[in-house]
Amino acid sequence: MKKNKITEETVLSEVLEYPNADQVLSKYKFPCLTCPMAAYEIGILKIGDVAKRYGIDIDACLEELNKECFKE
Repeated sequence: MKKNKITEETVLSEVLEYPNADQVLSKYKFPCLTCPMAAYEIGILKIGDVAKRYGIDIDACLEELNKECFKE
């Protein structure tokens, strides 16, 4: 079920349900989009944990994701 906001606790499989979310994640160089192991873990990987592990600016990413995914 889709929510009305993406947070650090949102798992990647939920994030990727939104149109254009993959483009935003690509912009921030999320490695999970091209990692073969991510296919097995995408339902449990939280976006905040991945960002922390790879030094991604989660605040900027979440702001852009929420703007893009919840356009009115």
